[in-house]
Amino acid sequence: MLTPTLRSRRNFVCLPWIFPNFKQEILRNHFRDFGDFWFFLTEAEITGLNALISFNLKDLPLKNPNWSIVEIWDILPLLCRMKTFFPSESCKETHLNALNPQSWLQVERGKLSKVSPHSPSSLESLIKVPDPPILPFFKPVDYVEVLAQIHKELESCPPHERSSLYLLQFQVFKGLGDLKLMRRSLRSAWLKSITVHERLVFGAWLKYEKRGEELISDLLSSCGKCAKEFGLIDIGSELPSVTNDNSVANAAMMNHNTYLSDSVTFRIGDEKVICDRQKMAALSPPFQSMLNGCFLESLSDNIDLSKNDISPAGMRVISEFSKTGTLPEQLPTDLLLEIMVFSNKFCCENLKDSCDRKLATLVLSRNDAIELLEYALDENCPILASSCLQVFLQELPECLHDERVVEILTSVNRLHRSIMVGGASFSLYCLLSQVAMDLDPGSDKSALFLEQLVDSTENTRQKMIAYHMLGCVRLLKKEYNEAERFFKAAVNEGHVYSVVGLARLGRINGNKRESYEKLNSVISDYTPLGWMYQERSLYCDNDEKRWEDLEKATGLDPTLTYPYMYRAASLMKRQDVEESMGEINKILGFKLAVECLELRFCFFLVLEDYRSAICDVQAILTICPDYRMFEGRVPASQFQTLVREHVPSWTTADCWLQLYDRWSAVDDIGSLSVIYQMLESEAAKGVLYFRQSLLLLRLNCPEAAMRSLQLARQHASSEHERSFEAFFLKAYALADSSQDPTCSSMVVSLLQDALKCPSDRLRKGQALNNLGSVYVDSGKLDLAADCYINALKIRHTRAHQGLARVHYMKNEKAAAYEEMTKLIEKARNNASAYEKRSEYCEREQTKIDLEMVTRLDPLRVYPYRYRAAVLMDNHKEKEAIAELSRAIAFKADLHLLHLRAAFHEHIGDVSGAMRDCRAALSFDPNHQEMLELRSRVNSQEP
Repeated sequence: MLTPTLRSRRNFVCLPWIFPNFKQEILRNHFRDFGDFWFFLTEAEITGLNALISFNLKDLPLKNPNWSIVEIWDILPLLCRMKTFFPSESCKETHLNALNPQSWLQVERGKLSKVSPHSPSSLESLIKVPDPPILPFFKPVDYVEVLAQIHKELESCPPHERSSLYLLQFQVFKGLGDLKLMRRSLRSAWLKSITVHERLVFGAWLKYEKRGEELISDLLSSCGKCAKEFGLIDIGSELPSVTNDNSVANAAMMNHNTYLSDSVTFRIGDEKVICDRQKMAALSPPFQSMLNGCFLESLSDNIDLSKNDISPAGMRVISEFSKTGTLPEQLPTDLLLEIMVFSNKFCCENLKDSCDRKLATLVLSRNDAIELLEYALDENCPILASSCLQVFLQELPECLHDERVVEILTSVNRLHRSIMVGGASFSLYCLLSQVAMDLDPGSDKSALFLEQLVDSTENTRQKMIAYHMLGCVRLLKKEYNEAERFFKAAVNEGHVYSVVGLARLGRINGNKRESYEKLNSVISDYTPLGWMYQERSLYCDNDEKRWEDLEKATGLDPTLTYPYMYRAASLMKRQDVEESMGEINKILGFKLAVECLELRFCFFLVLEDYRSAICDVQAILTICPDYRMFEGRVPASQFQTLVREHVPSWTTADCWLQLYDRWSAVDDIGSLSVIYQMLESEAAKGVLYFRQSLLLLRLNCPEAAMRSLQLARQHASSEHERSFEAFFLKAYALADSSQDPTCSSMVVSLLQDALKCPSDRLRKGQALNNLGSVYVDSGKLDLAADCYINALKIRHTRAHQGLARVHYMKNEKAAAYEEMTKLIEKARNNASAYEKRSEYCEREQTKIDLEMVTRLDPLRVYPYRYRAAVLMDNHKEKEAIAELSRAIAFKADLHLLHLRAAFHEHIGDVSGAMRDCRAALSFDPNHQEMLELRSRVNSQEP
């Protein structure tokens, strides 16, 4: 067999049955570099092929029959014909391992072949929904209770425990998916750090979380509102020096033998080093005993140190140190290491401390840190060890691609961790585990860091987090026995969510009924949550029961994506297209999840609506350029390339018209797609990336938005373009990051400067709208109205909302209602418009509008608060609290907790009120109304 040769930079398919003696995994590894787009037929499909057709190499259009690699365009027609032979049951089993895109996109040299798009077997293979992922996060059953308990402990704990509590708070918010609150907790942990090790870890963690946001930090710095943070720490200055042990020096003087000379000669090989006997004796107890004690050396003026791993040069430096107490300024690293080892051997603490500090100043690169950290750990040098660690942490995540760094950090023991990071071992390995899992959750390095995390745990809550995370990684690595061990340990510590891992393992081991019963038990033992029913649905005996469980899951937690995806896929398989599209559009209306966009993309392929299909795949690539579809098997970029062949191309003018239309219709996903297409050919990339960043910020995709902002800066084609962006972004960053009311004048000035710059209508509309908002907050209603009217003249549709607010503040309620009605009629995404309009109408219409808001976007909290307040007004206290609790279960929100705390206080439930007050203060410790309510409730506690 000849080694395959790459013939060109084109796409390839590897056919596993040509290599009958090789396992697919070996082939996968062997051919990984031969192209982005290749597939394997599964064993079930190969068996089906062998049974149905006589298949051999002569059927393939191979240019060289010895090669086992063929171009995808050559093999595609044959594969497409073969696909129609597969029975539906085979497709059910093989799932998405099949030749996914070609089932629907029959491409032969760029031509579309007409095949039936509604083949049941093809539908099964293309749109089967994968199981929901097991989230490797801390997910307590009652997060409100946990947050309240953490806050209670923070109020009374000693200072050195605060950082660990804020880290736990961070883990709760991470499980809730709230990025802003996560960062607030991390920042609190950093600010409340007592030790240099804690500041080192949490500072590096904040820097890691904010990577890619340097542009915003620079802009705020230029406004004088933000300083550079999380830089290098001078660790040596933060840790106390070893003080001189006067008792040793005093003993040296008291035990001075007057019959001996004041000097002593140390012989090292053929060289001699003359030292001051008493100065040397004062270095440490061992030297004191040697020179003034009962050893033979104390009676000698000449002592052989040849076998003690010290050179004459090193001994001369030690002699000088014994007299002056300082090391020379310039010393080679090797000589310092030699002296440090010697000082540790002879317990010369002052000398060792000086070496430790001197070596720490020499750690200037990753290679330095790698070379010196092993010495630091072996010789118990905390300053050097922490300095080496700091270099690694400052280079996250890149340094974890260096196997030498990973080897050092994952092979340490408990003593080494203490030397390197003091008492912040759990915090350090939380950070390193997160970074490793962000890179690859199924990697060996993720498992190794998590093993260190497990070994660093000190209490039950830390054990729950570490065991569950390690269980998730072991499951991804298919190490099922180990995964079960850690999931069980997590459950035993009290982490109920880890039962999901045990249930999945039960199904893998053929115990599906047992998995079902596990979830039954959880549902009966605890207040049911959406994830419990979602998980139980996976083990139901029939589709009707599964559907019922998924409806319950959505009712309890409408943010879960799997139920919508499952229902949409099931409806599409039944060829109920309208209901199917409606189901997937529900979730995409309020949560831009790429897995949901991927499924809708597949639906559009089924329907041969390639224009809509390319819209979704381009939106996916905007959010996540490296996204791989079909459970990571195929790059999304390849689908975009294939689908584009069947979509008529737009001219530049067409694209701009489409962008204006979609922007005016508040069609954010459509706008992203058009911008993506324009970026492939348009010269003015800076303008487009800037527009893209604003859309992504609106869609709550901050990481993608920051990436687009950086690209906008890089591609700015003129000083004018760069100036508009600078002024606008400074204003945005300042308004978003500062609660200081005095900043509003600076924001106004920046936006006015932006509007003076040459720009396009889209950007001017956004700037006018933002300026109007600042004017409203400042009470300048006429100026605000002018801004909104001018924005509407250039089709900035969202300005209707601002203008309605102005009308309302002028006591023109009917005009405000009318303005919002216009927005509802124009906007594709209009949940916020219904919510705002509800404020400008009568009670019955308000109820109707707010019910619509909850249907369109269940994450908006105002409707729940309004309905709860109405119920409370009608003396239906239990129903009012239940309405708020329904939302709190899936939406962590200060205002919901504040209102529920007030309701609990009203009915005399002091403990419930105090719990909600404490939990709410976890969101904002300085919230004045919450502090006042907490004070009132506190006075009522027995």
